[in-house]
Formats: sequence, structure tokens, C-alpha cells
Amino acid sequence: MNRDTSLPDRLAHQLRFVRELDKLKGVLRRTSLIDRSRRENSAEHSWHLATMALALGEYAPPDTNLTRAIELLIVHDVVEIDADDTFAFDAAGNLDKLARETAAAERIFGLLPEDLGRKFRERWDEFEAGVTNEARFANALDRFQALVSNDAAGDGGTWRLHGISRDAVLQRMAPIEHGAPGLWPAVLEAIARAIEAGHVRDD
Repeated sequence: MNRDTSLPDRLAHQLRFVRELDKLKGVLRRTSLIDRSRRENSAEHSWHLATMALALGEYAPPDTNLTRAIELLIVHDVVEIDADDTFAFDAAGNLDKLARETAAAERIFGLLPEDLGRKFRERWDEFEAGVTNEARFANALDRFQALVSNDAAGDGGTWRLHGISRDAVLQRMAPIEHGAPGLWPAVLEAIARAIEAGHVRDD
């Protein structure tokens, strides 16, 4: 049903995008809530990361524009409406992840008026490239959130469930060392606890 026939064209496009965003609430991630009551969805994940950026902004690289970093975090997983969440340690799923997500970005951001669609797409591309201070910090928080969840629950979370090794976890967490170096000691401590508890393979 077309709800927007009597609206200005710009607003009609904006509302189509707003309604489309609601679908992100239904995309389930592999990561569970810390209390393990259920899996988180991608919209919750994006909100959590944006709030983490406010709380942990002091650990961003020097001269990071925190507002822009938050924009990247809010936008970066919108593509999962079409592409779904791809588990970080799913080698096969990650082979075509970029192609699936790029097609999703073209469709979803294409719902917006051209100027806004271009802005959203630029933010998504910036996050994916991971080159700017803002993107480095945003990517670091994206990795850090999963580590916090796996560590805080005390059960190893997805690391234990999928038999992930120490080297694989370190490789996944590597962007934190440069994107938020002040958080790196917390990463090493969490991994050490997981190894000691047998939740991460030390091989």
C-alpha cells in the first residue's frame, strides 16, 4: 500500500527509509545478551555501539570526530536488513559478505532522497574502508562489544560454542589495538580469562 501519495516527494522517500529501518530490529545476531536470555538484534547492537562511543570516546585516536564516529556506528549494519548478519568466524559466509552488503547498501540507501542517500552511503563506505580515525574507532568498538559480551557472561559465548582459537580471536580483535589502543589491555585480559576457563583454545 502506498501511504505517501499526498506527501512531498522528499518526505515520502524519507518515510520509506524510516519504515525500512524497522526491519533491522528483526535481524538476529549470533551474540547473545550478557544475561544469555536471548540473542541480540542488529538494531540493538548499533544502539549499544553508539552509546559505547559516548562512554569510551576518550580512547579514540587523537582528533577523532566523535559525532561522525557515532554516525558510522549507527549506519554500518543497516545493510543487514537484506544481507543478514554474517558471523565473524564463518569463513564461507564471509567470502561473499562484501558483495551482499554492497548490493544491500545500494537498495536501502537508494530509498532516500539523493543527497541523503549519498551521505548514508558515504558513511557506510567509510566504516568499511576503516581508514579514517573515526572509522578505526568505530571498527574497534564493533569488535570490542562482542568481546565484552563473551567475557562478561563468564561462559565464553560464541568463542566456546564454536571452538574458536586464541589466534583467531586475536586476529578478529586486532583493529582495537590501533583504533582504540587504550582498550587493548582489556582485550588481552579477557582473552587470558577465556583461555584459563577453557572457553578459547590455546593452540
